Amino acid sequence: MITAAPTIKHEEMIEVDLPKEHVIASVAEDREATCWGCGLRLLLPSGGPIFKCGWCGAITNQSARKQEDRALKWRWLRDRGFVCVLLVFILFVICGGVWAVYPVIFSISQFCGIFHSTITMVLAVATISSFSLAAFRSPGTPPNVLWGSYPVVEKGDLENYTFCHYCSKPKSPRTHHCRSCGMCVLDMDHHCPFIGNCVGAGNHKHFILFLISAIASTIYVSIMAVYSVLHMWPPLSFHDLGRLNGSGSRFGWNLSKEIFHAVLSSTTLLSIRGFILIYLFISSFSVQIGLIVLLCQQLWYIYEGKTYLSHLSSQGDDGEKDCQNLLRFFGCPSVAFSRHFPIFRTSRKRHEK
Repeated sequence: MITAAPTIKHEEMIEVDLPKEHVIASVAEDREATCWGCGLRLLLPSGGPIFKCGWCGAITNQSARKQEDRALKWRWLRDRGFVCVLLVFILFVICGGVWAVYPVIFSISQFCGIFHSTITMVLAVATISSFSLAAFRSPGTPPNVLWGSYPVVEKGDLENYTFCHYCSKPKSPRTHHCRSCGMCVLDMDHHCPFIGNCVGAGNHKHFILFLISAIASTIYVSIMAVYSVLHMWPPLSFHDLGRLNGSGSRFGWNLSKEIFHAVLSSTTLLSIRGFILIYLFISSFSVQIGLIVLLCQQLWYIYEGKTYLSHLSSQGDDGEKDCQNLLRFFGCPSVAFSRHFPIFRTSRKRHEK
């Protein structure tokens, strides 16, 4: 990247009052370029398309051009479709689980039934509310700064800023443009099609809380589904169990076949509640595995003080890991906590929003 010193033509000298440390010179037109940040003419030591202004610090890419995006509407419809599917699935797990489990739970005792209903309500409200905030809240917009005119842009005001040709405004170093949302997002982590929104500074915490509440809900659904289906499973009937013969592996194989046939034949006697409970267990268990992997990945990036996109752009740079990044992210009082645990004060890098 080229760092260019500001220069100005003779006829423009009266209009702009440059500081004394900048050299005023006339150069060939093909060796000059205009900084988008402060509007000054810059002297380029070479013909590189990317250069950094020596006054305001803005980075200009002359080869970048706005491209027409015709698929934005279809991506928006796709994301909203995923949101609707996920909402239907969440409501089905909640309503189906309550309908299938409540006869078993209330048959044990009224206290167990009330306790189960309370836990279900708390998990449902937490999951749906955090999902709604992550999906419909703004992911965060870059700060508004003055740009385009030398008198209003002070030295270093636009340090490492770039210009977004899609939004036609400055883009801070921690900002990325999302082609699916059609906007610039501050501290963009990634675009999640399942919430139909980007994960950024404005909704990253709600996205993490949604993952935590969804994992807790699926674990609770799995446990209650197994507990309930075992209580309503029809008794197994073995026909040839007493006539099993053989030894070693052959006996074990015959016993396994007999148990499998007994379970399969008893499955035909299950009620609709039993089949719904089996489906809830399989679906919730498979979903919670993926959510746990995603949550661990997200927490690790926060621990490193990075986002997913910044992690991709800094391959080979381990950065400085700090547990205070996690405490600051969730709004915990990390200062008082770190007094008793000095190990949490080993780094200066932060995951700031």
